[in-house]
Amino acid sequence: MHAWPASEVPALPGQGRDLRIHDTATDGPVTLDPGPVARIYVCGITPYDATHMGHAATYNAFDLVQRVWLDTKRQVHYVQNVTDVDDPLLERATRDGVDWADLAVQETTLFREDMTALRMLPPQHYIGAVEAIPGIVPLVERLRDLGAAYDLDGDIYFSVDADPHFGQVSNLDAAAMRALSAERGGDPDRPGKKNPLDPMLWLAAREGEPSWDGGTLGRGRPGWHIECVAIALDHLGMTFDVQGGGSDLAFPHHEMGASHAQVLTGEFPMAKAYVHAGMVGLDGEKMSKSKGNLVFVSALRRDGVDPAAIRLALHSHHYRSDWEWTDQVLQDAVDRLGRWRAAVSRPDGPSADALVEEVREALANDLDAPAALAAVDRWAARQEAEGGTDIGAPGLVSRTVDALLGVAL
Repeated sequence: MHAWPASEVPALPGQGRDLRIHDTATDGPVTLDPGPVARIYVCGITPYDATHMGHAATYNAFDLVQRVWLDTKRQVHYVQNVTDVDDPLLERATRDGVDWADLAVQETTLFREDMTALRMLPPQHYIGAVEAIPGIVPLVERLRDLGAAYDLDGDIYFSVDADPHFGQVSNLDAAAMRALSAERGGDPDRPGKKNPLDPMLWLAAREGEPSWDGGTLGRGRPGWHIECVAIALDHLGMTFDVQGGGSDLAFPHHEMGASHAQVLTGEFPMAKAYVHAGMVGLDGEKMSKSKGNLVFVSALRRDGVDPAAIRLALHSHHYRSDWEWTDQVLQDAVDRLGRWRAAVSRPDGPSADALVEEVREALANDLDAPAALAAVDRWAARQEAEGGTDIGAPGLVSRTVDALLGVAL
């Protein structure tokens, strides 16, 4: 599976700062020092609907992570999956009377278009669950051989008790885990499970549903968590720098994935930092496909909204915060974009050397994009009020905003 084209990232004078970011597992800041190649895995979409603002906010956050690392002159090895076979996709295809595979291709194509328009840097490896199945099957077989997986009426489950570190990503108690498992795709009440929290590794073939040859597992399809584990281990190995996604993935997805990987390899932890973006709401509720309260990136683009304004709207809220999408949020972003473009259109202006360092420091401090926007706002206000004589300043501001915030002025 191919990703989307990369926009050029301008080189800035000097060098950026190491990233300090909030780690869910320790509930505190960690300073990441990845070495010459930074490794990041971000969980991708289940392609049964278009990209909404909640998706965009999540991928915006991890685009900033990449840009901070690139500014430190590191390379970035970024991997993202596509869950192109799963219950929600199959259910939507049945509801709409379309082939599930065609629906997945259609919505993945639209996602790529949205990411290209928003100038999100693409992953080096963009892997679908279906194409990962040949690598998933031996992992499930190995877990079974290790005594960490068991058969239940032909389905294969992972035993969470096999991992002594289980629970150390989300740090939730058993009752909270059980409630979230039921809410987020698990089956804690299924009779016969060794532990209600045990997640599915391999779903035996069901009539009318797609299935693949699973070797000694029999025909079926993979569970959600083992999919990402197989892709991450194949392309990044263990103890990569950042495991990312929305805050609703901390449990069960990232918790279970970490346990799968830790049992498979005997190493701990799977990732040095578990980083989670907040939820975007609309009309007082979390924006989600199940609720249908969605604002789509593609719809905004069709209405003529500049993708740069969409990115500024996303940047105006700290990535870890839960916030509400409103018409005013978008209008404020449109107005800001206009002010910034007017400011950099002049032939000269106030020195921007300090601005570069302010934006770098803001983003290195747990991706504080609102502080970075405020710094550019101050420069633009000085430009409007006083002007300046530095002929290189407008260009430097434009390159800084492009390189570090992904916004083309």
